[in-house]
This record gives sequence, C-alpha cells and structure tokens, in this order.
Amino acid sequence: MISSARIRDRYENYRQLMRWDKPIGTLLLLWPTLWALWLATDGRPHLPIVAIFCLGTFLMRSAGCVINDYADRDFDAHVARTSQRPFARGAVSQKEALFLAAFLALLSFLLVLPLNTLTKLLSVPALLVAASYPFTKRFFPMPQAYLGIAFSFGIPMGFAAETGAVPALAWLLLLANLFWVIAYDTAYAMADKPDDLKLGIKTSAITLGDYDVAGIMACHAVFLALMAGIGLHLALAWPYFLGLAAAAALMALQYRDIQHRDRAKCFKAFLDNNRVGAVVFAGLALSYLV
Repeated sequence: MISSARIRDRYENYRQLMRWDKPIGTLLLLWPTLWALWLATDGRPHLPIVAIFCLGTFLMRSAGCVINDYADRDFDAHVARTSQRPFARGAVSQKEALFLAAFLALLSFLLVLPLNTLTKLLSVPALLVAASYPFTKRFFPMPQAYLGIAFSFGIPMGFAAETGAVPALAWLLLLANLFWVIAYDTAYAMADKPDDLKLGIKTSAITLGDYDVAGIMACHAVFLALMAGIGLHLALAWPYFLGLAAAAALMALQYRDIQHRDRAKCFKAFLDNNRVGAVVFAGLALSYLV
C-alpha cells in the first residue's frame, strides 16, 4: 500500500513538473487568447467558451512544461535556474512524464469537443507545435519565434470557436503576439545565456549577440504598432489606446532592467510582461464598455 507521504511527494513532483507553482507561463498564454475572444465578439464573448479556453490554456501550458522538461532532461541539471526541476534532480521518470503529458493533452482535447469542427481541427496543429517546440532549441537559431507560434494558437482557435471562421484580423493579431513572445522570451533566454552557450543550445539571445537588447525593444515596438493598427482599423475607443500606452511605459521600464544584461533583472523583465498583457486586455475590455 502506498503511504500518504509517498502520495504527497509524487504530487509535489508532478506539480513542479507542470509548473503549477509558477503561473507566469499560463498567464502569458492566456492574455492573447482573451484578446482574441473579445475582438471576435465585439466585447461580448460567450462565458462557456471563455471558461473552456481558460481551462484549456492551463492544461496545455501544463502539458507543454512536462514535454519541455522531458526534452531538456539532459540539460537542465547544468543550468543554474533549472537545476532543481524534478527531472534534473531525478525525482520523476521518463515514463511518468510522458504519461502525464499525454493525460493533460487528452483532457485538453476533451474540452474542445463541445466546440465547432474548425476549432477541433485547429487544436491538432496547436498540440503538434506545442509538443515540438522544446526540440527546436537543438537546431533552430530562433526557437523563440517557434514558441511565438505555439503561444499564439489560442488566437485563431478563439476566433473559430466564437465565429466559425478565422478572418484576417485573427492572423494579424497572431503576428503581433508573435513579436511580443519573441521579445519577452528573448529576455528569458538572456537570463540563461552563459549556461546555454556552454551547452550548445540555440536561443534568440545567442543568435542576436550584442543586439539582443535592441532586438527585444524592436519586437516590442512592432507589437505595439500592430496592436495600434488593429485598434485604428476597428475604431476601438480611447481605453484601448490608453492600455497600449501603459504597455509601452512598462516596456520602457523593461529596457532599464535588460540593458546591462544582469541575469536576475532579465528574468524580472520577462516576468513583468504579465502586466503588459493585463493592461492591454483591460484597455480592450473597457473600450467596449464606454
């Protein structure tokens, strides 16, 4: 019989493996999904669909973290920030991780079953991109761009669920989000840059070299420009543009943190992007209420 202490120990290991103790990834994945649901419905999304996408985002991010740690199982022990993850310290087996990832992916698929056919079809490439992303760090010089696609799939799926179609607006929003993901995940990669160089892992922070800070700020600028263009095209109200202005101010503060490439401050800049997503969503939601 398995003791209660053993059960608690396994739960804690699985919880850490799924990053339930670090919700930042779920939030960064959720904000653009919410933007899409609000834009697709002129600020009146169906609450059951919002609930499905919120829970689905949580489950898919959890599955993605498990797959990521499985893929990086030979690297994480050599990186200071990841050395205490369950795989790195030998607390979980490969079989456990694969089973857990498959179970989470199955739950995510069950969530989309009540939705229309197009949304279900889009869930397939969404899963494939999310599952394959961790392996791109072996050969692709800009894996952050691939992650940007994975972290943007909630956008076309949101439009599909609410409208039964994926209009050009959805792809433009996806493109904007892609640049935002590259920006914040490059800051994340800068925190691990010395370790990644030793291990031979590919990241945008390494590929950009001395232009890593400039690259981040340029991606932020493109994101803001595309989001402003969306707002102008849809004639959104002033709170939306106030939200973008607040996002720009937060991004300026990030520059202060990353300009000297201090590892701790680069990681802080990455975390601060949750506030960027929040103010953009707040401005968008309020623009439909004034």
